[in-house]
Amino acid sequence: MDDYLTVFGAARVMGVEQVVTALLLAFILSSVIATVYRWTFQTLSYSRSFVHTMVLGSMIVSMMIMAIGNNLARGLGILGTLAIIRFRTPIRDPRDMVFLFASLGVGIACGANTFTVATVGTVCICLAALLLHISPFASRRQYEGLLRFTLPTETTVEGEIKAALHECCSAFYLLAMREAAQGDLIEYSYQVRLLDPSYQSELVEKLHSIDEVTDANLLMQRTTVEL
Repeated sequence: MDDYLTVFGAARVMGVEQVVTALLLAFILSSVIATVYRWTFQTLSYSRSFVHTMVLGSMIVSMMIMAIGNNLARGLGILGTLAIIRFRTPIRDPRDMVFLFASLGVGIACGANTFTVATVGTVCICLAALLLHISPFASRRQYEGLLRFTLPTETTVEGEIKAALHECCSAFYLLAMREAAQGDLIEYSYQVRLLDPSYQSELVEKLHSIDEVTDANLLMQRTTVEL
């Protein structure tokens, strides 16, 4: 009977110092995660409100865990209340979702008074994020782009064009050919992977130096762009 009252009755009592410590640590650790997120952010749709959401969400979750304590009935009540709230904000990048989940995890650990887990977990997650940011495969898309240029219908400079592509690109692939200028010209579209990002202007200049090439342009790919 006493065990039953412990589960469904009074929750664990926490002092003011414990509550303040948990909320303050949740704020500090989630701010560290938010800072690493900002350092490693690579797309163009940076959201200041998302960073604030990570920090405040961690503190709110910590407060909820402390409010629930070991009271099962109170936990079910809070779960039912949250089920009423519908969050419709889309998170387009899975990486953003992971950082938000990490902040909420920090809040849960702080609310449960497992401060060592929260601190060590934050350090490990941030180090892993920084390592992935500087790793070679993390920036591969920055070297890829779409190359377009036009040539006369009858041309003899295909060898010069391929030589320029071999000098600046580690790989290239012809995507499409279409007529332009009422059939007098042909527009070529290539998927290219540059040897180095600094070769962007050099590749375009090499193509422009070939007599029959016109309207050469290179569009580098980026990760998700939110309009």
